[in-house]
Amino acid sequence: MKNSIRNKIYEIIFEADTPKGKVFDVALLFTILISIALVIIESVPSINSQHRSLLRIMEWVITIIFSIEYVLRILVVKKPFRYIFSFYGIIDLLSVIPTYLSLVFVGSQSLVVIRALRLLRVFRILKLNRYTIAGNNLSKALWASREKIFVFLFFVINLVVIVGTLMYLIEGPEHGYVSIPSSIYWAIVTMTTVGYGDISPQTPLGQLLASAVMIAGYAIIAVPTGIVTAEMMKPAKSTNTQVCPHCLQDKHDNDAAFCKKCGGKLN
Repeated sequence: MKNSIRNKIYEIIFEADTPKGKVFDVALLFTILISIALVIIESVPSINSQHRSLLRIMEWVITIIFSIEYVLRILVVKKPFRYIFSFYGIIDLLSVIPTYLSLVFVGSQSLVVIRALRLLRVFRILKLNRYTIAGNNLSKALWASREKIFVFLFFVINLVVIVGTLMYLIEGPEHGYVSIPSSIYWAIVTMTTVGYGDISPQTPLGQLLASAVMIAGYAIIAVPTGIVTAEMMKPAKSTNTQVCPHCLQDKHDNDAAFCKKCGGKLN
């Protein structure tokens, strides 16, 4: 009987494939949004001065709800410590701590905006197959192209150091390039086409170099996009977001009966 209740609570909290689980998760998302809205509203002096007590009561109600949810997650999962130290477990804990800290440290309740990170659950909660596949493809493409992106970034870092050093030698402190680090900063801003304009070359040679950096910036920005796109074009297996009750791994193949990480039987 006890295990049956525990399994039912587990399915509601951790599984969004079931009707009750989806209702729970959608309600959780709305609660998170309300909590974030309260923090934003509370930062408005005119509203805070008139409704401070009401806002604080609502914040404590939501914090208690999140606290109960966090404790239930620990109680129903088979390996509590795996959940506690997982990404979502840490985020869930951080979402309730600031309100309790406000009892000791004044103003720390503003840190509850950390709860916005809990909105990352939306990618698992909505369970829309096309979005799940797209998210999987993107994450796999980024991981598969990590070495190419690292080499590319290493090249860009070397390039901005060289360009920054050249600009320091060409322009010098009298034109605002007071050091090589400040010149490297200029090279990064120029190459990424941000162009703050706080430092700009004054000599013809410096302007020629700046023009070359600007043109190169457009090409450089396109490179990582092409790398990731090439990986995303490769065919990907269809997966779902069913959570393993043993290790909390998700993104299993649609026909999987056992967890691909720990080998445990899936619900």
